[in-house]
Amino acid sequence: MKALLRDDGNWGVRDEAFCLAVRSYSGDIAQLLLQHGADPSRRGPDELLPLREAVESGSPALVEALLHNTILGRRPKSELQEMRDLARHWHETGVETELRRRTGSQDPVACTRVQDDEYYSIDEFTLGGTTVRDGHGAILTDLEELLGARTSFEELMDRALAHTCQDHTAWARATIQLAGRRDQATWTAAAALRTNPDPSHRLFGAEVLRLTHLFDDRDEDPFAGPALDIFIDWSAEETDPAVLTEVLVALGEHIDPRTEAALLPYAGHPDARVRRAVAQGFSDWSSPPAFSGDARTALLALMADPDAVVRKTACRTVAEARDHNPVFADAMAALLDDADRLVQLAAVYGLALHNDERCVEAARLLGPPQRGSLEEDSYLDAVWRYEWRRDGR
Repeated sequence: MKALLRDDGNWGVRDEAFCLAVRSYSGDIAQLLLQHGADPSRRGPDELLPLREAVESGSPALVEALLHNTILGRRPKSELQEMRDLARHWHETGVETELRRRTGSQDPVACTRVQDDEYYSIDEFTLGGTTVRDGHGAILTDLEELLGARTSFEELMDRALAHTCQDHTAWARATIQLAGRRDQATWTAAAALRTNPDPSHRLFGAEVLRLTHLFDDRDEDPFAGPALDIFIDWSAEETDPAVLTEVLVALGEHIDPRTEAALLPYAGHPDARVRRAVAQGFSDWSSPPAFSGDARTALLALMADPDAVVRKTACRTVAEARDHNPVFADAMAALLDDADRLVQLAAVYGLALHNDERCVEAARLLGPPQRGSLEEDSYLDAVWRYEWRRDGR
């Protein structure tokens, strides 16, 4: 679909495709079409899926598509309030319980994990021929925000923690909304979770704190200093790998000399998620004009890590840094024979950015990017840009 949208210049088809996507409950495709210029306002209300059906489907992506700003004005406040109450009913009752009530079936419920939009996944339940996703908590959060309600920190946290996966849409909606408040009360509530005995609570608190700083585009950035201080201390005491990963990712978003010292102890951590966070977090911007000797040693080791994502992440960090030490170019060249294609492409990308001629032949051997892969496109585009610079064009 991404490839077709890039190649197709018929904008009118996008609007028709959007209608088809929402009527077939394909919220992820509807979102993609919106990103590529579909305009729902050109379609009549009778051509779109009723909002009630979208809410009952449990797909936040589908509901979001039907609440797009081009058609939101068609929705009276009373309808949004009614849909909020419907989402709350599903959320508080539970998908499985509500499905059994509606179908009358006592058969086993089939449950699968599915992608709901480009970034987040969700659980999908099927019983008696009816399929519903469990995103009603996220839908409720969205509708409350549209209606101007300020849901408490505790209630949003409960909606997130009702799901065990951090990539569930309900979790994401809760942390993003809380982080967007950027106030001291929310910061204090999230920071207090650092000492909670339950790792899921600590993870939620760490993500809210990280996003609060990340989303703050004010010049004074009042949460930058407190965020760095709390994450440095937190990294030294956290034992849960998932929480530690979130803390280290947060540290890597700060350009400060103290970041490197906090990351280095975890470069050899047994959990690959932690090592990826370390590889992503190193920055030579905090130690100009190059990586420190310890960081360079750690990055070279991470580029040879058993985990392919760790290797790729370390390679990208080195590629995009200002430190063009020849040892890094040789390490990237060694990855041109890696078993993982994306690692090979990251190495080609890095060599191109380091103005190393070896990228040209390596790119030729890899061939064209896979159709629809923006990541491969960006990696190989760097080689074209290198050749342009080399030839003085």
